[in-house]
Amino acid sequence: MARVFAAADIGSNTAHLLVAATDGDIVLRLDNLNDWIPLGEIVAKHGLIPKAQADQLVASMREFRKVAASRRAGKIYVFGTEAIRTASNHSRLLNRIEQESGVLVELISPRREAELSFIGVRMDAAEADPDILFEVGGGSAQIAQVAGDSLGDEISLPLGTGRVIAETDLVHPYSSELVKKASTYIQKHLKNCQLPSKPKRGAVSGGVARGLWRALHPDGDKCLAIEELEYLIWATQRLTLEATIARFDVKPKRAGTLLPGALVYLALMQKFQLAEVMVSEFGVREGAILEMARGNIKGQNP
Repeated sequence: MARVFAAADIGSNTAHLLVAATDGDIVLRLDNLNDWIPLGEIVAKHGLIPKAQADQLVASMREFRKVAASRRAGKIYVFGTEAIRTASNHSRLLNRIEQESGVLVELISPRREAELSFIGVRMDAAEADPDILFEVGGGSAQIAQVAGDSLGDEISLPLGTGRVIAETDLVHPYSSELVKKASTYIQKHLKNCQLPSKPKRGAVSGGVARGLWRALHPDGDKCLAIEELEYLIWATQRLTLEATIARFDVKPKRAGTLLPGALVYLALMQKFQLAEVMVSEFGVREGAILEMARGNIKGQNP
């Protein structure tokens, strides 16, 4: 019998809540709520999370808990990823969130983040049988090898869209010099990235990947090709921000992640010699929901 759970991640671009019904194998989304808080870029620039963004997070967690309770979720589980991990004031921030919203936030490791993503991705990518998984966020890029239903070696690199923007000043309008600077930064961090075996089939997940996919594939085709990323990079360099929003039918804040996201994914695909990757509609939140249903995550009462 299906039960209702809520999972939320404080990521490097958004704080995102999913409320879903699950039987432990399938996840049926009931509520999807997100607040755009570009922590990856902010932490890369300042080293901590300022008061304004901390206030946003507290307000978001209050709302998330309220929505979970209204949906009669049995438990809610909230976790923080790269931007929270690297912020110098994360302990004070998590204490404040707990005191003012009643929400406990677990700070998870890059490995655990990759595991949750893999559990979620398997819901729609198992038949594609990927042997490598990429997830680019706002603060980092996760690379994990896959062997059937097992996760192998995992690497975390400082190649999130917010990190790239902060480290290379990659802001609109994009000059060729800025794009070259960003590409050089990405290549520097990928230079010594090695895996035991060469992958043949790749899958990608997360908000940045889905943003690229929706921009390029209104037809719903889940394959993302190198040539499409090259086109997106070419187009976003030449279009105004307003024209980018209109052409690719994206929200203004997501429009700013298209170019850095495409640059990182293009570099990853070229590094591992993948002509195309499969885009999963699922990820860490769905993985957390399934883990709650299976008794591997306890969560708290909403």
